[in-house]
Amino acid sequence: MAQDTFSAQRASARTPEDMPTSFGFTTVGEGQKQALVDDVFHKVAGRYDIMNDMMSGGLHRVWKDAMVSVLAPPKSGARSWRLLDVAGGTGDVATRVVRRSNENAKAVVCDINESMLGVGRDRAEKAGLSDLITFSQGNAEELPFPDKSFDAYTIAFGIRNVPDIPKALREARRVLKRGGRFLCLEFSEVDVPMLDKIYDGFSFNAIPAMGKMVTGDGEPYRYLVESIRKFPQQDRFAEMIREAGFEQVTYRNYTGGIAALHSGWKL
Repeated sequence: MAQDTFSAQRASARTPEDMPTSFGFTTVGEGQKQALVDDVFHKVAGRYDIMNDMMSGGLHRVWKDAMVSVLAPPKSGARSWRLLDVAGGTGDVATRVVRRSNENAKAVVCDINESMLGVGRDRAEKAGLSDLITFSQGNAEELPFPDKSFDAYTIAFGIRNVPDIPKALREARRVLKRGGRFLCLEFSEVDVPMLDKIYDGFSFNAIPAMGKMVTGDGEPYRYLVESIRKFPQQDRFAEMIREAGFEQVTYRNYTGGIAALHSGWKL
């Protein structure tokens, strides 16, 4: 793909209003996106970590560790501290949080995709964490939990796949206790000159090719690359978090903006 095509896509892609009908760069009918996204993750569930390694050069592990450090789950306490990790079916973030808390924290992983949840359940059992990490199938737009149920809400590399992001953000706030924290780690807009061009070339050319080599099918990876370019840039997404009712909203870029960690509080 020519570089001027990359530039045009970068300039025109990041419109939040388009997200409900954007399956990558393809426009789909109202209500069709979720089923298409589900199919992508059914295909990649067993190789999810490989997928993220390919898309981030392995840096997703460093970024997730950094997110957990920012969250700083309590290592002791008189009451149970509860995390809700959304779109985290394989349990990698929840496992990090529970272990960082010296197993003081408990986590619920909620994912719409049963294939991803199956991978997570198996991993938690093998790690001896089944009593501390539970798995629940549910939609980020309509979470199956009561109001004010959790001390923290995390979502890593998942919110760009949600059709109605503002609705998911309102649901995140609903299920948090007062004083609860929202953290979202997501691929974002590169803000370093030349790195953006290198990253685009790698993403659009190398990642689908590697996906086909590893799994036999490059199309899910093509969608995942395109979905990053459709996601709102950092300042606009921070504004969406504020619009959902969160306060003290901030973000920090990782690796030149390839990823960004967004934070908000329910006060």
